[in-house]
Amino acid sequence: MKRRSFLKRSSIVAPALVGGIPYTSIDSKRLTALINGESDKILVLVHLDGGNDGLAMVVPIDQQDNLAAVRSNVFIPEEKLLSVTDTINFHPSLTGMKSIYDDGGLKVVQGVGYPNQNRSHFRSTDIWTTGSDADQYLTTGWIGRYLDFQFPNYPIDYPNQDCPHPFALSMGRAVSATCQGLYSNFSMAITDPSGLNPLTSPVANEVAAGCVANKLANLKIAIEQTNDYSEVIKQAYEAGNNLSEKYNDEDDLATQLKRVARLISGGLDTKIYVVNITGFDNHAGQVQAEDTSIGIHANLLKSVSDAVYAFQDDLKLMQLDERVLGMTFSEFGRRIRSNDSFGTDHGSAAPIVLFGKCVQGGITGDNPEISLDVEQNEGVPMQYDFRSVYGSILMDWFDLDEADAQSLFPHDFQYIPITGACDPISHIDGTSGEEFKLKVFPNPFRQTFQMEFSSMDDWIKISLFNTLGQELKVISNRKFEAGDHYLTIDLTDHPAGAYFIRLQSRTSQKTVRVNKQ
Repeated sequence: MKRRSFLKRSSIVAPALVGGIPYTSIDSKRLTALINGESDKILVLVHLDGGNDGLAMVVPIDQQDNLAAVRSNVFIPEEKLLSVTDTINFHPSLTGMKSIYDDGGLKVVQGVGYPNQNRSHFRSTDIWTTGSDADQYLTTGWIGRYLDFQFPNYPIDYPNQDCPHPFALSMGRAVSATCQGLYSNFSMAITDPSGLNPLTSPVANEVAAGCVANKLANLKIAIEQTNDYSEVIKQAYEAGNNLSEKYNDEDDLATQLKRVARLISGGLDTKIYVVNITGFDNHAGQVQAEDTSIGIHANLLKSVSDAVYAFQDDLKLMQLDERVLGMTFSEFGRRIRSNDSFGTDHGSAAPIVLFGKCVQGGITGDNPEISLDVEQNEGVPMQYDFRSVYGSILMDWFDLDEADAQSLFPHDFQYIPITGACDPISHIDGTSGEEFKLKVFPNPFRQTFQMEFSSMDDWIKISLFNTLGQELKVISNRKFEAGDHYLTIDLTDHPAGAYFIRLQSRTSQKTVRVNKQ
């Protein structure tokens, strides 16, 4: 039975499964619009490989005294930071991003992570690229599932007249797992678009038979597809140009983004681009001992900031800036306490940055609370699940209905307003992060403590986390009527130490640190 027929038949009795995720019937018009050029929106993903230290990138200056105490050998004095708000400063290397922020084109989402944080580079990257739960292993990426449902026969018969351009491009030598579909990766890996040369296609050999013949046929399809895509990529690159003079041509990330901008200007209809910068795993030498504002991490942040700034300047000069949304992501943040090697170790949540002319600029989320008794392995607690960012991008940028976007992930995500500066839209009534007025007392406590919070009429999940980012238990997961609520939380069976209480509704969340004596 052909796969398309199987999907049609199976959907009669149950939702189709793609990479382990059940699907509802997604609006094909909206999905097609993402790919075939009816929509000209483009998403650029910037992977900060290694685990970015968010506390040094987006600095909570209302926590400066405690930060100085618990990470004294990597702490950057306030006078060297870039002033952003009354409670937040940027790392001094982020001058380019600060300019974009001041122009309203940059959004910081605080405390982005996932429950039950895995601090392994490989596994955590796998979770971020697939959009899975921590205990779930998916074979498809979140973008790949999105594309696979609409184009189930890919890569057979692609490219074609309707879709002559590659769906996604990974700038580098490896395709991005983000774009992995059931049978093929939807992205094509390229380094230099100007140097694409045709590959030699294997000739049919009557000696080959059975599995060997099938492998040869698949290889032939892949090579022919690559050659066809390479030709349109090369044509677009030759037709495009760059106008910004701000690129550092000696910087790899800047070169990647410069090539992306040129391909866009040349008319390539690719809608997803993935670029990458490595080196963020700074267990040692993150800063210079004599000046903590410089060092490995400072150089990496400067590369990201300057490259994004040049990219945005280029798009603006070419009048393409309303078409492109960018997002940084890293597999995890770093621990709150620094180590003895002028570095930081694997942590939990961290801020992510969205950029583009149409971004709803500003800061989303609260500053993390930095305690003087922070545990050695304690990470920044999660405020926002990373899939809330992904799903909200699909809704705001690619105009998917909420139900359609929700169907792409293992469980419901929380909507976060992402864009709206160019064409204000509101997918969900209510505002993000303003409904809960959470109080916990006494704090510290011995066995029990009281929670007091106010909410709208909404379904609310209340969870208990430890300092490693593990969800220990779900305290409540039900609908609350609008008004004030009081709960008694009993942690008699838990050892003394620090914990986090997290409340999440459809549009809001709040995370508070509590201490059991």
